[in-house]
Amino acid sequence: MDLSEFEADNSVSCRLASAIPDVCKTQDCCLGIDEAGRGPVLGPMVYGICFCPVSKKEDLKNLKLADSKTLTEEQREDLFLKLDEAKSFVGWALQILSPNTISTSMLQRSKYNLNALSHDAAIGLVQFVLDSGVQLKELFVDTVGPAAKYQEKLSQRFPGVEVTVCPKADSLFPIVSAASICAKVRGHTAAKLLSLSSYQFLSVFYLEGYFRDPKTKAWLLKYLDPVFGYPQFVRFSWSTAQTLLDSKAVPVHWDDDEEDGEKAAARQNNTSMLSYFKASAQQSDSRTPHRFFTERRLQSLHTL
Repeated sequence: MDLSEFEADNSVSCRLASAIPDVCKTQDCCLGIDEAGRGPVLGPMVYGICFCPVSKKEDLKNLKLADSKTLTEEQREDLFLKLDEAKSFVGWALQILSPNTISTSMLQRSKYNLNALSHDAAIGLVQFVLDSGVQLKELFVDTVGPAAKYQEKLSQRFPGVEVTVCPKADSLFPIVSAASICAKVRGHTAAKLLSLSSYQFLSVFYLEGYFRDPKTKAWLLKYLDPVFGYPQFVRFSWSTAQTLLDSKAVPVHWDDDEEDGEKAAARQNNTSMLSYFKASAQQSDSRTPHRFFTERRLQSLHTL
């Protein structure tokens, strides 16, 4: 799978897709949706879809697919290869939501929670295959939030498509199991790529990613920079990360032209955030840049 787009800029969302089988453009098709990596404080979340003709449901079932969470990594890889070998009638697409995309979306001024972000990712993938010519008739979704409301939302968005939203859809419908496997396998690859973006974070790939994991907690404490916070592999909007930032990081006050004299006097012993950048600009370029800048591909500007 070509992850070059995500490798070029892993701070944003990225879409990957297989070729659209010709048969999916001429026959009624079913499509399943599932996600991987919703809960961890580390790494991307991946939304996956898989689709095939309704007439091929039994062929898909014969692949003996199962919910990806019940499978080992090796089993998931083997099943993904089987899906790839069935590319004459099976197609898939993924939306990789980077930790940065997730956190900046959740912390923007207008309310945009994880459920809304997930719904939009799923809807975008369905619209993508429709725009690609897939004759979609049946849609099966593992629920995010109340199933009835989500089903109504999808039914209104895609009239003419029979929508089924229910919990544990990944274990009930083979087409959703296929989507689950695609999301898990490629999400695993994307997480590895993101963790390898800086050599000092190699160990993060082997962490569970949940704060209940002692190794994850230790890693979060170790790589918390008091000024710049976390590397972009961390979902800084998670309460886990926010709590550590509040207790371990340096308080920062951003300069405000509208600030009155009383407030300015109250913080006169504090160092302005802007002073850091002024000092950096005066120092030699021979220094190794902080990862905050290298991860975001930022360079010093000396002249305008």
